[in-house]
Amino acid sequence: MAAAPPVSPGSRRRRKQGRRGWGAYAAVAVVVLVIAAGVLIWAPWRPTPLLQPTGLKAGTATTSSVMFHWSDPASGPPPDKYQILSSGKVVGTVAGHVTSYRAGGLAPDTSYQYRVAALRGGKRSPLSAVLTVNTTAPPVSAARWQGHWSVNIKIVKGADALRGKGAKGWVESWQASPRCAAGPCTVQLTGKLNRHPIKATLARTGAVYTGKTEANIFPCGKPADAVPIRSTLTIRVRLRGAQPNGHAWVASAWDGQMVIDSPYTSTSTFYCNAFTLTTSLSGGF
Repeated sequence: MAAAPPVSPGSRRRRKQGRRGWGAYAAVAVVVLVIAAGVLIWAPWRPTPLLQPTGLKAGTATTSSVMFHWSDPASGPPPDKYQILSSGKVVGTVAGHVTSYRAGGLAPDTSYQYRVAALRGGKRSPLSAVLTVNTTAPPVSAARWQGHWSVNIKIVKGADALRGKGAKGWVESWQASPRCAAGPCTVQLTGKLNRHPIKATLARTGAVYTGKTEANIFPCGKPADAVPIRSTLTIRVRLRGAQPNGHAWVASAWDGQMVIDSPYTSTSTFYCNAFTLTTSLSGGF
């Protein structure tokens, strides 16, 4: 058998270096694998996304407030707090363990829309779906009677006492004031009747206003020498409808009755007998 060729000292060194080189490559590969494994191990511990609130539902409502609630996040840590928005503006916040909100100071018989967002660590979740809630309508008896009115007046009884037979009807402009600070109140009624000014104080009971006043409504005698008849007006108004006006609950329609009692009136040359007219009233904007 032939003998193996001799190996020089330089060749042996090169082989050792080669073995060392492969060892270095293996060590680097192990470090890369460890780093990769570390990424795989720690990735699940990144912060959980902040979920949007869900399940918004309306609760109890009053004439000036609404209540609603929602569900906790389905997973992950609870939020630090919840933010309540209406018309794109933040209107309130509650702690993260609270899942309901009451909005007050609202207008009666009015719809409002709300959305909720969760907050944690200075970050905000996507907004919830929109929830529409309604305040309730107060009774008509709680409405204020105020403002300018176009009043339809029609004589339903006693028209024969006037010149020109048959029922008479016309339209006047009346005003009820002042604007009540809160809720219904006694009003001052001003306007004209048969082109003559009238003024009356009407007290309120429920949805009904009543009061009496005196005014010169009809003349007695011919135009050249007529004297005024001092008539007594008994007015009764009942509110029939109401609506929100800002945060107030105000009358939107009414009707009623006015009785005009005119006494016997005379001068040295002529006189007018007493008579009574009953009129119907209805008011609109």
